[in-house]
Amino acid sequence: MQWRTYAQLVRLPNVFTAVSDVLLGTLAAGSWRDQPGQSAALLAASIMLYSAGMVWNDYFDIEVDRHERPFRPLPSGRVSLRSARRLGTALVVLGALFAALSGWQSKRWNTEPILLAGLLIIAILVYDGWLKKYTVGPVIMGLCRFLNILMATSLAGSNLAVAERFHLATVIGTYIVGVTWFARNEAGHSSLIQLRAAMLTIIIAIFLGLSIALHRPTGSVPIIYPYLIATFLIVILVPLVRASRRPDPKSVQKAVKYSILGLIIFDAVIATLYVGPLGLLLLLLLIPALFLGRVFYST
Repeated sequence: MQWRTYAQLVRLPNVFTAVSDVLLGTLAAGSWRDQPGQSAALLAASIMLYSAGMVWNDYFDIEVDRHERPFRPLPSGRVSLRSARRLGTALVVLGALFAALSGWQSKRWNTEPILLAGLLIIAILVYDGWLKKYTVGPVIMGLCRFLNILMATSLAGSNLAVAERFHLATVIGTYIVGVTWFARNEAGHSSLIQLRAAMLTIIIAIFLGLSIALHRPTGSVPIIYPYLIATFLIVILVPLVRASRRPDPKSVQKAVKYSILGLIIFDAVIATLYVGPLGLLLLLLLIPALFLGRVFYST
């Protein structure tokens, strides 16, 4: 069925990580309470731009995928390059339009969402089309998530200090730098040094996530927060350590898949800082992500 082919192209299971990022950002900003319509538009913008990134990723990787991943929609011929260009362009335009719409308010237009969306689009295209194959590639991918979180918190106003917004974005961006670095040679031979350095980057991101609590008012941090962080650290390290001990493609790809979906757990844990136990409701996003992950590949 054609919809299944396009679901593979946009990595449908992973889209829920973009959803969890935006929900975290908008919950932290308090914008779901104050500006629900604009928050929904931000969510739509993030979904469109993430999906666009996946399409352009495969478009620019067509020659590599013909050798390493011939089963994917573009090298297999199930989706033409022309169709991929049209879809990627349409998703970018829709993402920009939703971002612009999210800034529309009754008395003024907040241009921050569309400006951040513009930077995000540039980062996505630069990564997919040029820098992905270089050492700086994982950093640019982390920058994409960094900008996505900043966009998600762009409606915060005085509800969230600028320093806290950047801290939150840095945490998620650093985590994705580590995951992308870990996945760099997932289809072939992965260097043990690279895998361990990437794993260390992920650990640093998790400890940075713990330190977000320093921004919160005294007495407002849930007692369970450090324990949730510690639990997440253990859960995410298990597949990473296994893959670093036996760095064959199957083990590495499995660890990458868990780490990508683990972002939903990380977002849910951090969300408890802002909305208490209700933040753990983000874990519900794991249900469709895991279910779809059985049908569609994530890496």
